[in-house]
Amino acid sequence: MIQLYNSLTRTKEDFVPLGDEVKMYVCGVTVYDDSHLGHALSSIIFDVLDRYLEYRGFKVRKVQNFTDVDDKIINRAKADDVPWEEITERYIDSFYESIDGLNVRRATVEPRVTEDMPEIIGLIQRLVDGGSAYEVNGSIYYRVRNKADYGKLSGQDIDQMLEAARGELESGKEDPADFALWKAVKPDEPKWDSPWGPGRPGWHIECSAMAFKHLGEQIDIHAGGLDLIFPHHENEIAQSESASGAVPFAKVWMHNGMLRIANGQEMSKSLGNAFNVKSALEQFSSDAIRLWILQSHYRTNPLLDKKLIGNAEKSMRRIRQA
Repeated sequence: MIQLYNSLTRTKEDFVPLGDEVKMYVCGVTVYDDSHLGHALSSIIFDVLDRYLEYRGFKVRKVQNFTDVDDKIINRAKADDVPWEEITERYIDSFYESIDGLNVRRATVEPRVTEDMPEIIGLIQRLVDGGSAYEVNGSIYYRVRNKADYGKLSGQDIDQMLEAARGELESGKEDPADFALWKAVKPDEPKWDSPWGPGRPGWHIECSAMAFKHLGEQIDIHAGGLDLIFPHHENEIAQSESASGAVPFAKVWMHNGMLRIANGQEMSKSLGNAFNVKSALEQFSSDAIRLWILQSHYRTNPLLDKKLIGNAEKSMRRIRQA
């Protein structure tokens, strides 16, 4: 029997799939820059889980998305003075180069937000029709307080969460806790037609819609970094379960730790302290990077230390020689 730690119940549980195949969704990257070793950590951990489940006799359908429309992409396109589509294509290609170099198997399906827009709009419409969401000046917001168990993943109450809610305090909302499902169009930004006017989706709704489309309304495993527990995964649970009525949306939630650098900071593109995968692969083999990552428990926050990767490289040489 396989046991997995479930972030939702905070316990180890015997893993029994809902059906004949394991339906696994892994939150992917926002494509506005090269992938760093923090992305490698998550990619490798859930690649190993995918391979191990297959080794144990399970059929696995793994979905890992690309967020290819986002404020960070728009800002990068303006900084580089190129169309935003050029940014997304450049860094999707870069991501593939990185994970191929790390010997990470590609997912069964790798959807993009821009390719699944009809499903995203359709899911938002379901939430509006069901009373879980409302329109304000062409934007759509989810009614957080209508979900009685909101906060069950992160273990916080709504008022405590507001400080971390990405500053979504737009005027006109019924409640400061409510989050955007659809954003009304702004000048010089990508837009799509919708029943509420031109705009683009909020960050959270995209993963629910792509999971629904490619895996169904209930899935076995939802995975991602610890930094996604709130608000992203908390909001995914709320909107998914409100739309479908199926509880739980994901049977098991798994979260990997965050890579730290020498001063204890988390590695992040937004913090400008990232060591990208391409540079790492110029210095170390993919096997050494994988071994270095897998030497730590996946829910811990490992320290980025090139000496430790170098030690893993020496270990791999000894293994090959043996």
